[in-house]
Amino acid sequence: MDPLTLLREYTIRNELHKIVRIGDDYRFGNDYSFPCTIETAYRSKHVQANRYTLETLINFITNHHLKHTDYIQQSRSLRIPAVTLPDRKPLLDYLTGKTASSDSIEFLKFPQPNETTVPVSVSAASLGNDENFLTDVRVLENRNPIELIRAVEKPLKDRESILMCKNRDFYSVFTAALRRDEERQRAESLQRKYGLVAKNRIERGGFGGGDELGYDGGPKAKMHLKGSKIGEGVPIILVPSAFSTLITIYNVKEFLEDGVFIPTDVKLKQMKGTKPDCITVQKKFSRDRVVTAYEVRDKPSALKAEDWDRVVAVFVLGKEWQFKDWPFKNHVEIFNKIVGFFLRFEDDSVESAKTAKQWNVKIISISKNKRHQDRAAALEVWEKLEEFMRSRSH
Repeated sequence: MDPLTLLREYTIRNELHKIVRIGDDYRFGNDYSFPCTIETAYRSKHVQANRYTLETLINFITNHHLKHTDYIQQSRSLRIPAVTLPDRKPLLDYLTGKTASSDSIEFLKFPQPNETTVPVSVSAASLGNDENFLTDVRVLENRNPIELIRAVEKPLKDRESILMCKNRDFYSVFTAALRRDEERQRAESLQRKYGLVAKNRIERGGFGGGDELGYDGGPKAKMHLKGSKIGEGVPIILVPSAFSTLITIYNVKEFLEDGVFIPTDVKLKQMKGTKPDCITVQKKFSRDRVVTAYEVRDKPSALKAEDWDRVVAVFVLGKEWQFKDWPFKNHVEIFNKIVGFFLRFEDDSVESAKTAKQWNVKIISISKNKRHQDRAAALEVWEKLEEFMRSRSH
């Protein structure tokens, strides 16, 4: 079988994908195999003595859609002789079946498939009548070309060496991951140091009021209002006791833990029993594994000197009288040592927050009806509070 005729048949049947190069040979399905550099019957018009090789024709027919300049560059990169420009159209017409013949074709006599020219059908004479070898060859003839390729494949890269890219490295990714892990460990250490981890107490039912708080009855750290660090123990958040404010001891837990605002009057109807002196809240919607707990109280007058050391946040009314009898000179000193929050409805008048805007407090706005937005507001509180805690931990 002439390789030119065979290539034409595969092109017309749209089976070029079945032509596979294995080493220095081209395999046409499971039937024929020819050397890549074998000369075909097609002569170049430019150089009469030049016959195009099989690899030249296969490279041309698979890339005939390219512009001639791009095709020439592609052929040079593969070190394969290219088809000249005058030969392109008549050769393409012949291979695709538009023309039946060409004056450039001068067929050569090729041996039949059972002769020695076809590597797939190896002759007994060339193998020294080795019947075992002939049996192996017949087995190979029946195998899929892709299987033959995979059988001789050698791994050049493993999962480690594949990361070794030129002008590329993953050191920045490694350092970022390491830095993140160090920050997490540092945060856990600070949580334990300042008594913010209250997981065991919470699992036992949380903090109660009065004597049920479970505090150590031993001596406490002395009050140091002039310092910048937080006192030892669970931090305290103060909320107003007046029902006229949005956040109270009744609804603060649902707001901070679940990100849902429930009006005080509604929550009061749901509750049974007396008003708690103290409740515990923790940040639930967090990726951190550390459970951070805070006490929430609404009676500043009941705090002892050592308790004031643990006060880290306050929800303000926007009234000066709220800070009466506080152990601070003025609201400037208060919000220098304690982070302040003012919770308001987003459609309230500007006058309602006029006083609070003059203070160093975080104004948090929520909707009267869109409860799905409460979570974002609660996250604002936690982010500001955690930022304050980090600044006071050094």
